[in-house]
Amino acid sequence: MQSKPSTLPRAVMAIPPHIWFGVSAVFHYLGPAFAVLLLPAVGVLGVAWFRIASAAAIFAPLTKSTIAQADARTRRLMLALGICLAIMNSSFYLALERLPMSLVAAIEFIGTIGIALYGLRTQRNLLALVLAVAGVIILIDVKWSSDPIGLAWAFLNGALFVLYIVLGHKISEAGAAGGIKRLGAAMAIAFVAVMPIGLVQAMKAFNDPILLAAGVGVGLCSSVIPYVCDQLAMSRLPRASFALLLCLLPASAAIIGAFVLAQLPTLKDVAGIALVMAGVAVHRPPDLEKPNEAQG
Repeated sequence: MQSKPSTLPRAVMAIPPHIWFGVSAVFHYLGPAFAVLLLPAVGVLGVAWFRIASAAAIFAPLTKSTIAQADARTRRLMLALGICLAIMNSSFYLALERLPMSLVAAIEFIGTIGIALYGLRTQRNLLALVLAVAGVIILIDVKWSSDPIGLAWAFLNGALFVLYIVLGHKISEAGAAGGIKRLGAAMAIAFVAVMPIGLVQAMKAFNDPILLAAGVGVGLCSSVIPYVCDQLAMSRLPRASFALLLCLLPASAAIIGAFVLAQLPTLKDVAGIALVMAGVAVHRPPDLEKPNEAQG
């Protein structure tokens, strides 16, 4: 187990974990662009199926050997993560079908605040959290909903997102390389779990090369690149520090919207982004040099 981290190129591990998180944040919001093409044809469950199926196919070369070589505890961990990913991704799209993105994001953010608060050790990091949360509140224009079903899906997605962070850190304890292999195995498990849920809807796109390409794009941009980058960050960051970095997601959405969709941010948006950036800059991981000792 000790040799697994060395299987990644030294240049990859030399890149700071915050950079890897930044890459994850960018692709987190590029993925939905492909989902827009799929939604009218296959619906929300079909999109969830394509997202997980294409990611599982990309990870396939890592899957068989990883499961075969894993001990019983690791297999249970990968099983839990796989089921979590399947239900989390499905509930995310089911929530978006009924609720505005800003409300779904706000509910998802509640749990990450809890993780960041749980890991607070210094007044400096408390200030960082206050600044980041204030910025997110400014950025997310939340309008409450009276749709109980949509809210139920949103809260389920938020709870499972917290579980993803916890389990993601657990599989990264052997290092980034080991974490990525375990992630690939978990994605295969997620595919088995989601197979009966979205296959019928997804089949509507099997004869359309453009929709199939969009399906691969959803998996690559929403699950493969972000989750791999998460592992490269999680393996070197304490859990609370990673949770704080999640405050960057609404800021990255605003920035990507400005450059890709020409949706220029307002002064309010700029103020929110500035507060989030200030919070991340002020934060100092207490054990950045030895993060895994705190994660065990």
